[in-house]
Amino acid sequence: MANWLDDPAVAHIDKTKLDFLQMLVFESNGLSKEQMLPFLMAVAKRSKESNISFTEEEMNTIIDTLRKYSSPEEIDKMNKMINIFRNRR
Repeated sequence: MANWLDDPAVAHIDKTKLDFLQMLVFESNGLSKEQMLPFLMAVAKRSKESNISFTEEEMNTIIDTLRKYSSPEEIDKMNKMINIFRNRR
């Protein structure tokens, strides 16, 4: 999934934000469904502490771009993470 950072679709998004997301991709690898919610809550806290936030447009662009470079299993995991996060708002 390393190539998603080089995709022209995300070129306009701040590199700090993209690096933050890349770090999260690595950290979330192998987490179970039960571990995902605490992980996402910690991510939200860390992003707030680091003053990193994403617009709705940025998030949609990133998600669409990630899907292009992901396996069906990764897409499924991503969809579950997105649903958990959106349901907690």
